[in-house]
Amino acid sequence: MTQDNLLNRVFPTRRRFLRWTGRVALAGLLLGAGLGIMHQDASADDKPKLTIFGAASLQNALDEINTAFAASHPATVTASYASSSVLAKQIEAGAAADIFISADRDWMKYVADKSLIRADSNKDLLGNELVLVGKADDTAAFKLAPGADLAGALGSSHLAMGEVKSVPAGKYGKAALEKLGIWDKVQSKVAGAENVRAALKLVALGEAKYGIVYASDAVVEKQVRVVNTFPEDSHPPIVYPAAITKAADARTDGGAAQAQAYLDYLRSADAAAVFRKYGFTPLN
Repeated sequence: MTQDNLLNRVFPTRRRFLRWTGRVALAGLLLGAGLGIMHQDASADDKPKLTIFGAASLQNALDEINTAFAASHPATVTASYASSSVLAKQIEAGAAADIFISADRDWMKYVADKSLIRADSNKDLLGNELVLVGKADDTAAFKLAPGADLAGALGSSHLAMGEVKSVPAGKYGKAALEKLGIWDKVQSKVAGAENVRAALKLVALGEAKYGIVYASDAVVEKQVRVVNTFPEDSHPPIVYPAAITKAADARTDGGAAQAQAYLDYLRSADAAAVFRKYGFTPLN
């Protein structure tokens, strides 16, 4: 029996056979492509995942820095932003953070005293300024000086600032107002916020006439303007320390090395340029 006759017996027509073999070949290609995609996904999944806990005021700068870091390092980066006090308590409760960047030294000391960070990694990263902000379309002037009538300038409105007992920006703000002899007359008008960005939003929305935030916050919110900058000597230095957590050090999936690489990147010239763009002062 000829080869053509055999094909005709097994397959009614040569055309059907060719169609069948084409489909088999296509299925093989699709399967191979699928396996390739699965392999790529598996490779992506193999990258260490870094979790960064950053003070709320850092969000815009860190989002940009995290994208740049992930593009040049074998790691995926996610960030969680909140008040430094909230983040410190979450780390204490066992949250899987690899890097902690606080908006003051006090909350970094809090986690350090509980042996939750690697001591030799704890270094000051950034500085900032404290400013009084108002709505962008409110052109009223106000100068921060000893005994200034801030309460009168607020009228029936409020002064937005971070909670003074826990939020670093609130603590800096209260210290500055006390130093200027303003606090006693204005404290009843204070609208305490859970973090500095929440205080900023109150001013942007017109819920508070003025707010006390960092200079870096005013940079990213176009609905507010800087009314005046607090004298540098009116409050403790604004310092953002950064450290690697003990949880990151204990990782065996390559995360510990990438956490160190990330901390080093925060002190690089590239990261410093981003921080400056958003109103921070790199300290290294």
